[in-house]
Amino acid sequence: MKIVCIGRNYVDHIKELNNQVPSKPVFFLKPDTALLIRNRPFYYPAFSSNIHYEAELVLKVCKVGKKIQKRFAHTYYSEIGIGLDLTARDLQDEAKQKGLPWAIAKGFDNSAPIGQFLPKENFPDAGNINFHLDKNGSTVQRGNSGLMLYPFDEIISAISEFMTLRTGDLIFTGTPAGVGPVKPGDKLEAYIEDKKLLSCLVK
Repeated sequence: MKIVCIGRNYVDHIKELNNQVPSKPVFFLKPDTALLIRNRPFYYPAFSSNIHYEAELVLKVCKVGKKIQKRFAHTYYSEIGIGLDLTARDLQDEAKQKGLPWAIAKGFDNSAPIGQFLPKENFPDAGNINFHLDKNGSTVQRGNSGLMLYPFDEIISAISEFMTLRTGDLIFTGTPAGVGPVKPGDKLEAYIEDKKLLSCLVK
């Protein structure tokens, strides 16, 4: 399985990082070793001093597809969950300044905590799903799928132009504004609507 992540998909987040608004979906990959499941703790790595949280809705692919048309894209995922795209911001900034790839800043071990998934049928409107992230009991991020530059179906279609999607693949759909650093002792809790689906203690 693979983890495909969409970058720069919420305007407010683009602005907070002083990035340019993309003219088409931007995506990158995390390896399967980035997955952190079952609410296990995240151990702060020694190679970074500036790990940031980024809460995102996550789609679970349910069948194989390539060059998927947008009108059929909704049939290629059956579950929606929430996850964290943990980012070593210091490593990412250094790589960007040198014009180098920043895969290590996104793809390090356990950099993709994921929570419980819910059936797509639980959401009558995929374009109006609220989610939020609490850090130590205070809400730090709020998002709604309707604020995405590129909605679910367009994301799936765009990715499948370049790489075949397979059953079990995960698609992180982008993060809203409010990203920030974590430190050992922090507790991150992610919700879709009012249902907590992910809890992650930083150690």
